[in-house]
Amino acid sequence: MVDLAMETWWRYQYLRDHGHLDFVKKAKKCENFFAGMQWSQEDLETLRQQKRPALTINKILATLANIAGEQIYNRTEISFRPRRSGATEEVAEALTKVFMQISDNNQLPWVRTDVYLDGLISSRGFFDVRLGYSDSLQGDASVTQLNPKNVLIDSDASMYDPDEWNDVIVTKWLTLDEIEVMYGKKWRTRLESQASTMTPYAYDVEDWDRDRFGDVDETNPYRMDGSQSPVLRVVRVLERQWRKLDRRDHFVHLPTGEVRNIPDGWKAAEIDEFLSINPDYTVLKKTSPRIRWTVVAGAEVLHDDWSPYNHFTVVPFFPYFRRGTTIGVVENLLGPQELLNKVSSQELHVVNTTANSGWKLKAGSLQNMSAAELEERGAQTGLVLELDDINDADKIQPNQVPSGLERVSWKAEEHIKTISGVPDATTGFAREDVSAKALKANQVRASANYALVQDNLNRTDHLLAKRLLDIVQTYYTEERMMHITTDPLRKQSEEFRVNEITPEGEIVRDLTLGEYDIIVTNQPERDTLEDSTFAQAAEMRKDLNVAIPDSVLIQNSRIPNKSEVLEAIEKESNSEEAQQQRQIDMQRQQAEVKKINADADRDVADAQAKQVKTQLDAMGLSEPIDPEVQLRVQADLAMNRYKTDVDAQVRREEIASRERIEEKKLAAARQAAKQEPKEKPSDDGKDS
Repeated sequence: MVDLAMETWWRYQYLRDHGHLDFVKKAKKCENFFAGMQWSQEDLETLRQQKRPALTINKILATLANIAGEQIYNRTEISFRPRRSGATEEVAEALTKVFMQISDNNQLPWVRTDVYLDGLISSRGFFDVRLGYSDSLQGDASVTQLNPKNVLIDSDASMYDPDEWNDVIVTKWLTLDEIEVMYGKKWRTRLESQASTMTPYAYDVEDWDRDRFGDVDETNPYRMDGSQSPVLRVVRVLERQWRKLDRRDHFVHLPTGEVRNIPDGWKAAEIDEFLSINPDYTVLKKTSPRIRWTVVAGAEVLHDDWSPYNHFTVVPFFPYFRRGTTIGVVENLLGPQELLNKVSSQELHVVNTTANSGWKLKAGSLQNMSAAELEERGAQTGLVLELDDINDADKIQPNQVPSGLERVSWKAEEHIKTISGVPDATTGFAREDVSAKALKANQVRASANYALVQDNLNRTDHLLAKRLLDIVQTYYTEERMMHITTDPLRKQSEEFRVNEITPEGEIVRDLTLGEYDIIVTNQPERDTLEDSTFAQAAEMRKDLNVAIPDSVLIQNSRIPNKSEVLEAIEKESNSEEAQQQRQIDMQRQQAEVKKINADADRDVADAQAKQVKTQLDAMGLSEPIDPEVQLRVQADLAMNRYKTDVDAQVRREEIASRERIEEKKLAAARQAAKQEPKEKPSDDGKDS
């Protein structure tokens, strides 16, 4: 086992010295600039000796805050859909809900933001996806963030997807208590016995500046303070996941040729039973790469076995990626940021030097102080000089601030905006003379500057969902009760079961069967989505007369206690008084329509009578006598009657249209009230 420990350590050294140390150096500098530590100690000491200022105008922090805000306001939603036979819409919906529960349990939106920020700053961010047993002995999917400085990628790899890497090493620092809990007391005892011996497996120079809350004890960074005997405080642990060829049995689906691994631990009887139930499958023995999991501390191998997962647990995020080269946002802003700091400091230095440019004095003419005192107090306000002759002292005119110095600082700020792709329009500091329409167009166009970063984040989300789907379909085999929140506003939740066995022996929502596609979609953050929805709903209701229910407007408004307001409206709308009032309003509207129709008919009759009288008066007749005249008058009256009927019909249709709109509004309000879900207690009162 010592040979395996040495092999793991040599592999660590190879990865460390062939790219990882260069990344760590770059990552440290980028993190320092992000935190505002942008001057080297040598430069600060030199400026201090020369009595020059060292300003830090941290534009990087605000720039990255703006880019990270775009990610926060556009969260990702993961859903699944059936791919091939054996997959169903019901199970796809159940998988989507299971992912929602995993996301909620692991606070995935916040973890995602931390990983995203790691990528922007250092050019690399990492998730770790595996089973955790802290909350349930059945095992729950766990998603955590890894420190990019502790993840050593295969130096010979050149692809984004870890499935194309040969190995990956995660280095950790664990206490002896943690090692005892995770691997057993035997390994704690062995490692304690090695405390007095510094072996090549223990530490390297990079570990003297690890990320932590406190400062490092540089005299004894890895042992207990004040201890008489050398007792280790923390121990380096190398966790290596690597690919190794393994010859084993596989299931082969004859119609499609798909190959699936036979789970470890299956005996011959279990394989025969599976083949008898599934005649389309056969068994094939083949050699294929398989993930090996080795954990080493010092010269001890704490664990070495086949990985329980089909993928590496490490999931990367690279903002910009090009054949093995990872690029972040901060590293391209280092030069402009240094230029801005130096030019701004030089501007301040020039201004300071102009305040006390010096004096020219005639020897012995100064009466109330010495020349040394004048040197110290010469720049003070209200300085009084007592001289034999007022012409014996002359203030030296200071040099003017170079006109190009301010131009250089302006260029430095513009470089930061241009390189980062974050102009004034996206930060909210655009000129006041820019129209709102142009500002909105600029903001939309500016978001395209980091569309590639967002696209790579979506790729990472897809890889993350793929690993979680594999874990769920492999290890979520027993019946489980799931609990998700469907409406945080109204505090409504939903409980559902997966892998539920019916009395007939059938499994409902069997997560282990079928293949599913992963759908990654971006959706605005709830607050942003609510504001947009409220504005559109209010506009449709006001300008387009669309029957938008009141509940939609209230739910997407900014008023406090929205859930209580909705409950009060629902209660009021379902009361007997409200129903009676709606019936009275409906009857009143119907009566008004009838009255309007009656008035229209009366107007038509009056108009016809007036038209007959007008025609007779025009012909000088009290009543028509000539049959031809009679026919002509009747034809004219029929035409006028037709026109009047058309006008009346148009009026009636307008009234009926308004009546239908009112009826739709009332119907929509009733339907919304009926569809409001009621929170029901679960049958067994338990949450998953």
